[in-house]
Amino acid sequence: MAKDAAEKPGEGGGSKKKLIIIIAAVLVVLIGAGVGAFLFLGGEDEKISPEEEQAELAKQANQVGPMVNIDSFIVNILDDQESRYLKAAITLEVSSEEASMELNARMPQIKDAILLLVGNKTFNELNDLQGKIQLRAELINKVNSILQKGKVKRIYFTDFVVQ
Repeated sequence: MAKDAAEKPGEGGGSKKKLIIIIAAVLVVLIGAGVGAFLFLGGEDEKISPEEEQAELAKQANQVGPMVNIDSFIVNILDDQESRYLKAAITLEVSSEEASMELNARMPQIKDAILLLVGNKTFNELNDLQGKIQLRAELINKVNSILQKGKVKRIYFTDFVVQ
């Protein structure tokens, strides 16, 4: 009987160990599932599909600000192998009529800034879609740094030829 009493506490310790192992395994699985769900569902910035971008542009079309055209210009761009140039025309959408008037008054400064910025681009940078999108963002920042009474909301390339 003493032998039976000695075996019972040992059995309880074994079942406690199994219970702890099972609980730990369940916790590891739950934590792993939580991390996986976070990374899969919301861990990265959402990328906008072209269809969503078009829908957003259509939505914003109702809220179009004043437009200022910059006539066609030609500028040499960088290329090691041959002489290359960009011919472009731009339309700037501004936040207010006051910004439109300031933009027209500062047009020589704006054109100079655009020509200097574009002239430092390479053919490869301007030849693909990503390069054009980056150029658009850089132009908005550059022109907005010149303006004091308003801001450029969007830039539209109405003519863009790289050769």
